[in-house]
Amino acid sequence: MAITRRTFSRTLGLGLVGAALPVAAQRPLDVRVGHTGITWPWGNAPGQGPARLSGPEPIVEVVRDVSGLGYRGLELFGWQIEGMEAFGGLGPLLEKHKLPLVSSYSGVNLTDPAQRQTTIANTVRTGKLVKKLGGTVIVIGPNGVPRNTFDFAANKAGIVTALNEVCRAVTDIGLTPVLHQHTGTCIETRDETYAVMEAVDTRYVKFGPDIGQLQKGGADPVKVVKDFLPLVHHMHLKDFSGGEAFLGYCPLGEGKVDLPAILAMMDGKKIDGMVMVELDSSPNQPISAKDTATTAKAYLQKHGVSLRA
Repeated sequence: MAITRRTFSRTLGLGLVGAALPVAAQRPLDVRVGHTGITWPWGNAPGQGPARLSGPEPIVEVVRDVSGLGYRGLELFGWQIEGMEAFGGLGPLLEKHKLPLVSSYSGVNLTDPAQRQTTIANTVRTGKLVKKLGGTVIVIGPNGVPRNTFDFAANKAGIVTALNEVCRAVTDIGLTPVLHQHTGTCIETRDETYAVMEAVDTRYVKFGPDIGQLQKGGADPVKVVKDFLPLVHHMHLKDFSGGEAFLGYCPLGEGKVDLPAILAMMDGKKIDGMVMVELDSSPNQPISAKDTATTAKAYLQKHGVSLRA
C-alpha cells in the first residue's frame, strides 16, 4: 500500500493512542511476581532487640495471605526461615499453601574484615536451608553504617572484596547471590551502587535492586535497572511517596516510582529469582499488610501482570 501523508499521519496517531493505553489493554506481561514477608508482623517489633521468632504464628499469617492472594513466590528473612526450624520447619507450611520459597534476605557485614568469615559462614548456613526448601536466591543486604560520617571511598575496596567472597561461597552451593542496595547502609546512593557493581566479579555477584530504596536514596530507579539489566536476577518492587507510614514507602501505584517502566524492562526477562512486591512495615501502618498486598495485586493486574488463580 502506498504511504501518503494522510495515511502516515493516521498510522502514527493510532500508534500514539496504543502507546497511551494501559499495558493490560495491549497484552499480558511475562513477569513472575511474588511478595516478601516484611510487611507482616515480625516475631518481635523492629528496634526491640535482635530479631527472633517467638512462635510460628507470624510466618503462618504471611504464607497464608501471600498464597491466598495468588502471588507466585515468597521471600523471608534468613532469621525467619531458620527460626521456623524450632516449630517443625517452614517446608510443611509452604506445601500446605502451595507457595514456593524463592529467596532469603540475609544481612551481611561488608565493612569489617574481622567479621568476614563469620558473615560467610552464616550466609552459607542459611543458603543451604533455603536450597533444601527449593529456593534459588540469597539477597545480600549490606550492613548499616552512620551515613553522616561514613567514608565510602575508604571502604570501597573492602566492600568489593567481601562481596566477591561471600557471593562466590553462595554460588558454590548452587544458589544465586544478588546485591540489594539499601538506604542507611554502606551501599546507598546511585554513585555507590554503580561503583560497587562496576568493580565486583559479576561471575558471582548479581544484582537484586530495591526500586523503592533507589528512589528514596535519590537515584532514578529506571536508569539504574536499565544500566545493569543483564545482571538483574531478582528485584524488590516497591513504591515510595515520602509519607510518614511504611517508612516513607506506599502501596504500588501510590508513589513516585515509574513502575510501568520497570515492569516493561522485566517483561520476558529470564531471572533466577523473582520480582518481589515489598512494602516495609512500620508502627503507624494505616492499613493491614494483607490490604497493602491486595492493593498491589490490583495494580499489577491492571498493568498486565497475572498472578495465580
